[in-house]
Formats: sequence, C-alpha cells, structure tokens
Amino acid sequence: MTNSDKHLRTRFAPSPTGKLHIGGIRTALYAWLVAKQANGQFILRIEDTDKSREEQGAIEHIQASLAWLGLTPDEGPQAGGDYGPYTQSDRLDIYLNYAQQLLDASHAYADPTTPEQLKEWRRQAQAEKRPFHFRDHRPQNPPEWDSSLPLRFKIDAERSPDWTDVIRGPMDGVSENIDDFIIVKADGYPTYNFAHIVDDHEMKISHVIRGDEFISSMPKFLLLHEALGFTPPKFAHVPPILAPTGNKKLSKRDGAGDIFDYRDRGYLPATLVSFLATLGWNDGSEQEVFSRDELIEKFELSRVQKSGARYDEQRLVWLNGQFIRRLTLNELAAAVEDYWSNAAADSDDDYRLQVLSLVQERLKFFAELPELTEFFFTRPDYNQVELLDKKLTKKLDSKTAASWLETTHQSLQGNDFNHDSLEATLRQLVDELDTKAGILFKLLRVAVTGQQVAPGLFETMAALGQNETLARLELAKATL
Repeated sequence: MTNSDKHLRTRFAPSPTGKLHIGGIRTALYAWLVAKQANGQFILRIEDTDKSREEQGAIEHIQASLAWLGLTPDEGPQAGGDYGPYTQSDRLDIYLNYAQQLLDASHAYADPTTPEQLKEWRRQAQAEKRPFHFRDHRPQNPPEWDSSLPLRFKIDAERSPDWTDVIRGPMDGVSENIDDFIIVKADGYPTYNFAHIVDDHEMKISHVIRGDEFISSMPKFLLLHEALGFTPPKFAHVPPILAPTGNKKLSKRDGAGDIFDYRDRGYLPATLVSFLATLGWNDGSEQEVFSRDELIEKFELSRVQKSGARYDEQRLVWLNGQFIRRLTLNELAAAVEDYWSNAAADSDDDYRLQVLSLVQERLKFFAELPELTEFFFTRPDYNQVELLDKKLTKKLDSKTAASWLETTHQSLQGNDFNHDSLEATLRQLVDELDTKAGILFKLLRVAVTGQQVAPGLFETMAALGQNETLARLELAKATL
C-alpha cells in the first residue's frame, strides 16, 4: 500500500440501533488507519434502513464516539462530501433506480409470497430433510413490482465467484446454499445486502473493512456485484474480540461497555486507540504501546491475525497508566479536572497540582483519583485506621509504636519540611531507634495517610506541611 494513494477510500458504516461498543470502534479504527496511512479518505455512512430497530440518539452517539477518539471522518453526515447523502434513508431513490435496473435485466422479481406460504415451504423442506431454497418456489409469472411487494434478487449461477480477503487470503466460492434473497422490502427500504453494495460503488469505496460475520454472505454479495456490473472493492474481514475466557465473543457481561463508559472512568482516547489496534494485530516487534502516529506508520491489514483476540481488562488498565505518565503535569491536571473529590475541588490549585505530581506514577485511570488522593485533603479517621497490620505487629508492639511516633514528632519540630531535610532527619532517626527504615517508614506512612500504600513518604509529608503532618502524628499516637 503506497503512502500517496488518494484513491484509497475506506468507510465505517454502523447502524444506529444502539450505542457504539469496542468491536465496532475497532473496525472503525482499522478503516481509519488504512485511509490515513495512504493519504486517502475515511467515510462515515449511517445505515439506517431498519427503522424498527433504530434508537433515538444513536447517530449522535456514533458521531460523538468517533470525535472523542479522534477518528474524524473526511466525509459523512456532518462533514459532507461529494458522494452524499451519507445516511441511507436519504438515498432511497438511488436504491430504487438500481433495483429497477436489476428488474429490467431479469435479475430480480417481485415476490408475492405470503408469510404462511413461506412457513409451509420451510416446514416441508424440514420434513423431507433437505435444505430450503426459495429459488425452488419462484413464481412462474411474477406480478408487476409495486411498493406493496418485496423485490428478490434472482440467483441463477451454480457457483459464486472465488475472492481474496486481505486478512485471510484466497477464499473459494460456494455452490451450496446460494439462494434468491430480498433486496427491497415491502416498506420500500432496501436490505443491507443490497444497499451497502450500491453505496460502496457510488461512494467509490476501495477497501471494505468489517467483521467476519459477513463472510458467510459474501457469495450473494459477489453475485450481486456481478449482476450490477460493479467491480468489487478489496475486502478485509476482521476476526471478533473474544471474552477473557477466549471461548465466546465479548459481550456486555464480560466488560464490553459503551465506549463512553471508558471515557467516564477516566481512560484516555490514546489508550483506547492503542489498545484496540493491538487487539489482534502487531507489527512483529515486542512493542506494546503505540502512539497514533506510530500506528498510522506501521499498521498493516495483512498482519491482523485470523483468529479472535481476547479482551484483557488488566492490560487496558496498565496501558492507560503508561499513557497517563506520558502527559505533562498541566495536561494531566486539565484531564482530571472533573474527577477530584469535593474536598479537593475546594482546595488551592497549586496544592492540587502538587498532589497530582505525587500520584501520577500510580494513577491508572482518573476515576480512582479521589481514593488515591483523599488523605491529602481530609484527615484519616483514625478510629478506622489499622496502624499496625499483622506484618508490623510481628516486629512492633503498640507501646513501642506510640513511643516512636512521639520521638518522630519531636524530631520534626525544627525541620524545614522539604524532601531532603525530611529524609535526612528520618533516616537519622532510624539509626537512633536501632530499627530498619522499612519498619519505621511503614508506621509513619500509615500514621500520616491512613493507608498502607501511598506516594513517597518524604514527598507526602512535604506536601501536607509541618503543621498538618505533626497533627496527624499526634492523632495516630493517641489512637495507639
């Protein structure tokens, strides 16, 4: 694939039947990457011909999801373009013109079959233990086609064409189970099987990238291309995202949420882009974290694996931490603005920035910010704090611990309360108490923060300041 193929055009064509989940987003991402890599165009098309399943607000949700991730369409309902309209319900006349062409060329016929007849034919085929084919029941003299009857595509070929999938390689045609199918419903709307082929041709789509559930329908798609005289685009069918167990497709109960669920929990767009791109693809190296520019440079459809890729929530969390650490402190402050606790929100901006600098290395997603930082803004409830856990009680009794807290309190009275002076004083105290740094520092960390795990002790004390740190040591000693 060249880097200057301006004729390369991909599309993302979701149906507005619900919120956009990560499987659909990954398909959109792959199509976007292929287009950007070749300086081509990425098109958004809304396939809304199934009005019975359409959900209000779904189109806006699709557009907002792509915008949040930075997958901006070059053409689409909002962006416009030379090949619109980009919403299928606005293109009905185009489909009807092509349907009429098929009808005039005897490639289609009006279907007067009632639901009862169809049910009986299927029952009879089942009773005779043979596959049902509608073509065995074509009307001898089809009626004139009007808006009250569906239109069926007539398949006279004995075998569908062979084809090549960019991901899977050469694919053989089939001779069994290719059957006449409806291309225009009785409500006047085209079916997906028909409309997307017309749209891909009219919009000059060069690469169709979609889920592998459409592979079984490729024979009918190719025969329809042939009947319409269209040159098929290149096809790439992406394998599914699997549940963590690897034995089924990912579903909501496995953790596959709406894309904005990830945003609301505090995942970065860059994280989702890198995570989804590498769910079933790698560049042959050990690299795990990819920037958007690196993906555009390195992505290849031919390196997408043929089997499904397991969804790994822990890897997503780890990856988000990697991207958080790539942010400048000011960028991080802007990103977490809505995630602070109420107590933190009322505090000084400079102090919040200082706290943020201490937790950036530990922060994995923004929703955990209040839990990680609350002790900087609110004193621990020492009635609920376990100052001496089981490991510490093996090395330290309550009386000794209280004595150490008192000694520490006294030693810090004249301290300058910056990192270096705190470290010097407390390390000297370790020697004076004839203990180990790990034991004393763990006691002090819990006494000051109320937590077993926290940012560096010296940095934390410096941020809290002398008065607050000494007050907390006094409260902790009183608890013991």
